[in-house]
Amino acid sequence: MSAFLAVYLRETLIFTRRLGRCLAGQAISPLLYMLTFGCALGGSLTVDGHGYQEFLIPGLAAMASMVQGFSLAGDINVARFYYQAFDEIQAAPVSRLAYVLGEAMAGLTRVALAVFLVAAIGYAFGIRLSYGPFFWLALALNGLAFSCLGVAMAMLVKSHADQSLLTNFVITPMSFLGGTFFPIESLPAWAQKLLYALPLSHAAKAARGAAFGQPPALGDYLVLTACLFLFFGLALWAVTKAKA
Repeated sequence: MSAFLAVYLRETLIFTRRLGRCLAGQAISPLLYMLTFGCALGGSLTVDGHGYQEFLIPGLAAMASMVQGFSLAGDINVARFYYQAFDEIQAAPVSRLAYVLGEAMAGLTRVALAVFLVAAIGYAFGIRLSYGPFFWLALALNGLAFSCLGVAMAMLVKSHADQSLLTNFVITPMSFLGGTFFPIESLPAWAQKLLYALPLSHAAKAARGAAFGQPPALGDYLVLTACLFLFFGLALWAVTKAKA
């Protein structure tokens, strides 16, 4: 437990030292999307009886949980390649389980702040949704899953420059194809099957349903839980490989 807390507190303290800049960075993307897609393009659109801005906010929250969870990889890479922080952790009595748990919970802290910012931006635009337990559960599962994926990728890449390739080929396409900006159900059946293979699609769908006050879709939460366990196992394996 003490090793887990040490890893978590280290990452959290580093994050809080640049909290203002991080919050500004987290807020700019959803704000721009609300201004461009929500106001400029979606003012007269409705999706399943809801205004497009109401549709957009839960999707942006889901995207933020993915992006901020995975962004942990960048900080781990900097600490690993430039400050040799991972070498110090290897020399300390920190198990791979404690390390992954600490990093994942640090990622979840970032996710919670990012989602709160999206909700606050929505409130500023007059969007009133239900942010109940199932809304936060969906985004917590998604954020934890992508935090674990970020840990795994940070351990597997050979240089800090390689990290941008993973973001460009994995995170950026998923941000636009995971049901953030449009309803996946409007696409052909074959496209729906492909996009529902993405965790973000289930996170956006579950968060949107919860925000609209609909009964929770158990299948979406099960998929997110399965992704969390899969990425957590991948992170454990990658840390073991990096320590070898």
